[in-house]
Amino acid sequence: MNWITNYVRPRINSIFSRREVPENLWTKCDECGTMLFHRELSDNLNVCTNCGHHMAITPRERFKALFDGGTFAEVAVPEPISDPLHFRDQKRYPDRLKAAQRTTGEKEAMLVAEGEIGRTPIVAAAQDFTFIGGSLSMYVGNAIIAAAERAVATKRPLILFSAAGGARMQEGILALMQMPRTTIAVEMLKEAGLPYIVVLTHPTTGGVTASYAMLGDVQIAEPNALICFAGPRVIEQTIREKLPEGFQRAEYLLDHGMLDRVTKRTEMRDELISITRLLLGLDQAVKGDLPPPEPASPESTLPAPEPKATDAKTAEEKAE
Repeated sequence: MNWITNYVRPRINSIFSRREVPENLWTKCDECGTMLFHRELSDNLNVCTNCGHHMAITPRERFKALFDGGTFAEVAVPEPISDPLHFRDQKRYPDRLKAAQRTTGEKEAMLVAEGEIGRTPIVAAAQDFTFIGGSLSMYVGNAIIAAAERAVATKRPLILFSAAGGARMQEGILALMQMPRTTIAVEMLKEAGLPYIVVLTHPTTGGVTASYAMLGDVQIAEPNALICFAGPRVIEQTIREKLPEGFQRAEYLLDHGMLDRVTKRTEMRDELISITRLLLGLDQAVKGDLPPPEPASPESTLPAPEPKATDAKTAEEKAE
C-alpha cells in the first residue's frame, strides 16, 4: 500500500497535471541547430543569435522593422482574375490560394506599402516566400506596377525585397508575361529619375531574377541568400560537374560583380537610409529620434571643484 501511495499515485498525478508548453516558444536554427527563444529571435529580426543565419521573415514584420516607428500605409493593388486557366494539379488553384491565405494571413505573395525611413518618404514592396513560394503571378505583377506608379506619383524612391521560386505555374504564360510588365514598371522609375533599390533575400530564383530583381540602381543581398535563374542542382545535372563552393550565394555573386553590397538584416535599415538619401542628393540623416538622455547621477550634479592655485598659474602661463 505504501508503494502505491508513495510512488504510483504521485507519478500518475504528475503525468496528468503536467503543464503543456506551447510549441511556438522555441525555434530551431536551420543552420546550427540552436534552440532560440521566440522573443529573442523576433527582436533580432529572425536572425540566429548564435551563428547569424538569416531565417525567413514576413513582409509585414520586415516593414515594421524598416519604417520609422513601425508605421506604414498599404498601397492598394488591382485584383486580377482569380483562376484564368482553371488550373488543377493535386488540388484546384483557388483552393491553393485559400490555403496560402489562411497560412500567411495575407491576400497574396507581395505586400506594397509607403512610409518614411529616417524621415525619408519611400514606397516599398516585399515578397512572401511562404505564399506559394513567393511566385510571380498576375497579382505580383500588378503589385509592382502599383508600387512604381505610386512612387512616380509621389516622387519617392522604390525599395523592393525579392524572395521567389520563379513564375507561378498555375497561371502559365500569364505569369511569364509579368516579366516584361514589371520591367516596364522599373523603366517608369528610371524615366522619372527616381531611385530603384533591390534587396535580394533567400531565395530569389527563376523569372524574378530574370526581370525586376536584377534591374536595381543598387543591388543589395542578405548574407548567404541563394540568387540564381536555374538552381545549382539543375546546373550540376546538366553539365555533370561539381560546382564551386558557395556557388550562386550572395557572397559569391558579390565577389564576381553581380551585387553591390551584402548587408545583414539587422543593419539593413541604416544601409537603406544612407543609400536612399545619397541617391536623392540629400544630406545624410541625423538620428534625431533618439530617446531622451538619462537623468544625471547625483555625482554628476555636484559642483565642479575650484581650480587650485597651481592649476590657475599653469593656465596663465599657457595663455601667455
